[in-house]
Amino acid sequence: MEGERVTSRRSRRRGYPRGAARPAPYAAGVDEIAYTVRRSPRARTVRVSVDPHAGVEVVLPERAHSRQAAAAVAELRPWIERRLGEAAAVRAAVAQRGRTVPFLGTSLELVAQPGRTRVHRRAGSLLVPAHDARSALERWYRRTARVEIASRLDAATRAVGTTYAGLTIRGQRTRWASCSPTGMMSFNWRLLLAPEPILQYVVWHEVCHLEVLDHSPRYWALLADRWPEYREHAAWLRRHGATLVL
Repeated sequence: MEGERVTSRRSRRRGYPRGAARPAPYAAGVDEIAYTVRRSPRARTVRVSVDPHAGVEVVLPERAHSRQAAAAVAELRPWIERRLGEAAAVRAAVAQRGRTVPFLGTSLELVAQPGRTRVHRRAGSLLVPAHDARSALERWYRRTARVEIASRLDAATRAVGTTYAGLTIRGQRTRWASCSPTGMMSFNWRLLLAPEPILQYVVWHEVCHLEVLDHSPRYWALLADRWPEYREHAAWLRRHGATLVL
């Protein structure tokens, strides 16, 4: 399942398909639109992406002239401006949390404690380090994700009589989860920032791939039978996935 990174359908038609990894960037601009440029040996065309938190990135093939970045941004300017407006709304939504973080549909209060190095949950609170709390929080979410996701995977596969080979927890920027042909499951820890039904939907999305690996009509029929609300929950992820950050 793909995550929140946004690229323009128009850009793909014009030869600017989906962006990839993060850059070692330099700053540039077309009028007031700031963007970063990264050269990639794997890029065959100019790629433009807008991330709510990292901003606009242009990926160039290694031998492309630097002016192609400016040309791409100029051509896609209306689309970029729309996405930047959406990005501002995402950042505002994250800022409204204050001293809380979401956890499967609830809010946990962050309580800083000097000298603490490891996050600990106490009822509706998370005890966090007074310094560098974000790194410690991510480690806690990763640890907790393994427990929360494994229990749901076990229950879902047991219910339909299938098995999976193993589970890895990752922090992909562009993918929520995946199922390999050998049955290896990979899930994004940031799903714990979503309401619980959203996580459950992603679990069933991948469990269905144990039986049908592609996204053929047979697969969607199977998912509709196993998780009838999948359209609603997939739409929620598309709308709110960019807010699932610490």
